[in-house]
Amino acid sequence: MMERVDTVVIGAGVVGLACARALAQAGHEVLILERGPRFGGGVSSRNSEVIHAGLYYSPGSLKARLCVRGKDLLYAYCAQRGLPHRRTGKLVVAEHETQVTALQAMQARARTCGVEDLHLLDAATLHSLEPALQGAAALLSPSTGIVDSHALMLSLLGDAEHAGATLVLETPVVEMTVQEDGLMVSTGGAMPTRLLARRVVNAAGLAAPALATRTHGLDPAHVPRAHYAKGSYFSLSGRAPFRHLVYPLPEAAGLGVHLTLDLQGRARFGPDVEWLDDDVGTSEGEPPASAYAVDTRPLPAFEAAIRRYWPALPEGALSPDYAGIRPKIHRAGEAQPDFRIDDATAHGVAGLVNLFGIESPGLTASLAIGEHVAERLSRR
Repeated sequence: MMERVDTVVIGAGVVGLACARALAQAGHEVLILERGPRFGGGVSSRNSEVIHAGLYYSPGSLKARLCVRGKDLLYAYCAQRGLPHRRTGKLVVAEHETQVTALQAMQARARTCGVEDLHLLDAATLHSLEPALQGAAALLSPSTGIVDSHALMLSLLGDAEHAGATLVLETPVVEMTVQEDGLMVSTGGAMPTRLLARRVVNAAGLAAPALATRTHGLDPAHVPRAHYAKGSYFSLSGRAPFRHLVYPLPEAAGLGVHLTLDLQGRARFGPDVEWLDDDVGTSEGEPPASAYAVDTRPLPAFEAAIRRYWPALPEGALSPDYAGIRPKIHRAGEAQPDFRIDDATAHGVAGLVNLFGIESPGLTASLAIGEHVAERLSRR
């Protein structure tokens, strides 16, 4: 049995839901296919829920443009919908005077990207703002914040459904085939079916590259290899003596072991970076559940990293919380690539958009990514 549909969005994480919302509100008939038993159960359920200001990305890159645009859209959306969020502000701390030039370079780069509200603080000002912090200087980002990601996704889904979209759970996409009049989407699950879609958005997160390799008629040269970088979080017993999020200077594959706060004021530290074997993913591209177990062996390294900016971290105050896996499209030691939002101009398949490497700041950029994808596909 084969059915015709206008638009299929594969993956009901925050980015997939934002894309579905934007496309449905643009007048498209949208079917959202999610392999899991609920929406938002993948990468979107295992992040720090930070609204990033846009400090880290190369000027002109998709990450830079969509983060800055997405931040503005997200704050406005949360305010309009009454979604739980807070502008906590963030401090990026230089441990030594030798790192101050790195903060200055970060500030200059961010200003080029349109982030105009950053303030460079000296040690005395930093201490007056957060007395428990130790550092030679810090960069204050007032527009960094936090958001309830589940409430956000529920609202995005509600908007999409109000505009006519339909979510179908426990429906994995087995393969796709490029045809003259669209893409044939073959699904598994309890009721396998085939859908001929005019437009398809592959927003499958960790599984996006694997799904692209199962797209017959798409040149494999346009599919990056998936790599997996695990990040574990540890929670702090009791309340942290901080009002701001606290970050060290970024590392090669992440933003360092940083302090984030949730909307109830609880603190957690992380994530670290642990590169997993490339073959840890299943044939569908998803790592097994066992890959998400928090390993306590890095705990001493966590504590040492934290004490570089919070020397008074109490002994035994950290406990394992949760772990996430970043959908990387580069290997350890390689430069971080930009988001890849590949449409026909990149791969030649009309109506297909593949989203690769949508890691941080994907949550912040989600509304802007949805806007961007809808604009590209609405040209058809």
